[in-house]
Amino acid sequence: MLRKFHSWFGLISTVLVVLLSITGAVLSVNPVIEFAQVKVVATPSISVAELTGKLASSHPDAEQIQRTPSGSIIVYYTENGQTGADLINPITGETIEAYSNSPVMVWLKKLHRSYLLGSLGRIGAGITAFIILLLTISGAIMVTKRLGGWRQILRPIQGAFRQRLHCQMGRVAVLALMLSATTGLYMSAVTFELLPDYQSLEPVFPESVKGDLPASIDTLTALKSIPISELRELVYPYKNDHNDVYSITTHQGRGFIDQSTGQLLSFKPFNNKQKLYEFIYMLHTGEGLWWLGLLLGLGALAVPLMSWTGIQIWWSRRRSATTINNNTALRSADTVILVGSEGNSTWGFAKTFHNALNLVGYRAHTMSMNNFANNSVSCYSNIKQLFILTATYGDGGAPASASHFLTQLDKMTEIPEFLVAVLGFGDRQFPGFCQYAKDVQTALTAKGCSQLLPLDTINRQSPQEFSRWGNTVGRMINTELSLLYTPNYPSCTTLSLVERVDYGAEVKAPTAVLRFKQSAVNKALPHFEAGDLVGILAPGSKVARFYSLASASKDSMLEICIRLHSGGLCSSFLHSLSVGDSIEAFIQLNPSFRPASGKAPIVLIGAGTGIGPLVGFIRNNKSHHRIHLYWGGRSRQSDFLYESELNSYLKDRRLTELNTVFSRSNNRSYVQEKIAVDSLEIRGLIAKGAQILVCGGRDMASSVMVALDEVIAPMGIDVLTLKAQGRYREDVY
Repeated sequence: MLRKFHSWFGLISTVLVVLLSITGAVLSVNPVIEFAQVKVVATPSISVAELTGKLASSHPDAEQIQRTPSGSIIVYYTENGQTGADLINPITGETIEAYSNSPVMVWLKKLHRSYLLGSLGRIGAGITAFIILLLTISGAIMVTKRLGGWRQILRPIQGAFRQRLHCQMGRVAVLALMLSATTGLYMSAVTFELLPDYQSLEPVFPESVKGDLPASIDTLTALKSIPISELRELVYPYKNDHNDVYSITTHQGRGFIDQSTGQLLSFKPFNNKQKLYEFIYMLHTGEGLWWLGLLLGLGALAVPLMSWTGIQIWWSRRRSATTINNNTALRSADTVILVGSEGNSTWGFAKTFHNALNLVGYRAHTMSMNNFANNSVSCYSNIKQLFILTATYGDGGAPASASHFLTQLDKMTEIPEFLVAVLGFGDRQFPGFCQYAKDVQTALTAKGCSQLLPLDTINRQSPQEFSRWGNTVGRMINTELSLLYTPNYPSCTTLSLVERVDYGAEVKAPTAVLRFKQSAVNKALPHFEAGDLVGILAPGSKVARFYSLASASKDSMLEICIRLHSGGLCSSFLHSLSVGDSIEAFIQLNPSFRPASGKAPIVLIGAGTGIGPLVGFIRNNKSHHRIHLYWGGRSRQSDFLYESELNSYLKDRRLTELNTVFSRSNNRSYVQEKIAVDSLEIRGLIAKGAQILVCGGRDMASSVMVALDEVIAPMGIDVLTLKAQGRYREDVY
């Protein structure tokens, strides 16, 4: 619901919000320009009397003096029937340059305040400020949920590039936008008298003055007691009118001064309401605080970018919306598929599963998890099995289409009798990987539901893992079930194999390092970093196989390390390539699996072909940060992958320490065992802020996590703690 509110409010108000933000950003430059134009800063030792005395000779026709919030002194005068204004040196009283308001800035200010529509436009600007505030608050709540709470607000953001950019810009600009919107909304409310009038009462105009000849202005006692730094405005009396007075406004209030005696005839201090309004006005405009104005302007500039990425995200979500065909009526169905999805991607998997069940003779009904309790128990009388496919939002929360499921389930006093299987979708980089699916499984068990299958999980929407789960389901229902989920892939690039290095034949584990370059002449490789993924479509396959990249595009090659798997369509295709052969591939960015910047040491852990991206990180360690590599292979003689390269990196100090173990040697050992042996050293590295990156098979990664938990237990932390801090990242297959 919150996401829908955020999306639709943002879409409906895009033009007004962007216009208000852009004009606000431009106007925020004004305080900076004014501050830069203050050629001479007045000191508290210079009084208003001293300044006006100097102006008496340089500007004898002065009518008004103003001091801007930035500190500029402006004198307004009439000379030969022509009005004018000069920027004044407060120390000498001499003219620095002529002063005038920029007509462009005046026009922009009107556009910002009222969209050039007068009072109606001012109402629109106030409503737009309110919308910006609502969008900022709702966006902040969603980002917080996505990252797992306020304590995790600085964690790296996962997802597609436009999603990460949208969230990152919002995270950076949130305080500036909330301040701008709140202060703007307050001023609009005051303008339309929705809040009490802030203005202080005017000082009582003196009923009588002495009326003698005016004294020299630099001798007036009241002006001598007021430093220029306190002045806002001084209005001169009309010439030849001895009964007129000086009108003065300072930071403290307003008053009148007798032009002959120099006495302060009356003075009215500003009340607290006016002081509050002026403070809020300063916060909104940055006038008097140029650096704040600049920060607010930069925050406002984030709005057009977030509007654009927001529209792209909305459109992408609309395009990914899934229609379930041949959706059997619930009362006639024998199988129910419940879907928990935040961005519609899980619906695509559900549709594939739904179609596969229909194809083998089952009558499937698919609906969102929130709709489960909206039907009476009798509607489920023919249901034999219930499948729940659900994502996890953020760090363990419910996705949008399942937000009420657990509450509804808890209130149900009668549960239909059918077998249940839960499949969770998530990202192992999050400490709460598939946590919502686990919570659903726990709740169903507590309600007495019988399991068809134990809980299973899919990492990063892997079609291969989904297919394996389908095979397991097929065995349980005694039917061959083929789940071929085909995501929407980006356009492919043709790459040519230029080099290959083979390992592992002696231990019957053929492994190859393959290096590709762009086939097209004078065409650059797409941008990628080591640790990103390359999707490769084998001939005759609609499903891409993803491999971690061992190089960056700046290396002028695309490098992968792959092992030949028995029956593996893509690995067999790649291992059959000869130099000069080509492949079709595309890049999928994986920014969550990269070393963090900074001076903290890095611990790389991998086994088998998982060494690929780790070597890429080391290769690009031109700054010689401390990197410790732990890697496990089978045999030093046959499959010590990248041996010569790693030794050269040790020599040039791109690699600090190399720790290798081999499972088919005399000193048989696994990488997790080596970690346990080096527990003291690893604890020391983690105490210094080390980041750990793990790449390889799922079993290896699980064993490494267990070993590391034991290693760092004396420190009072565990791997989940490191994950929450962004210091433990995995690329597991």
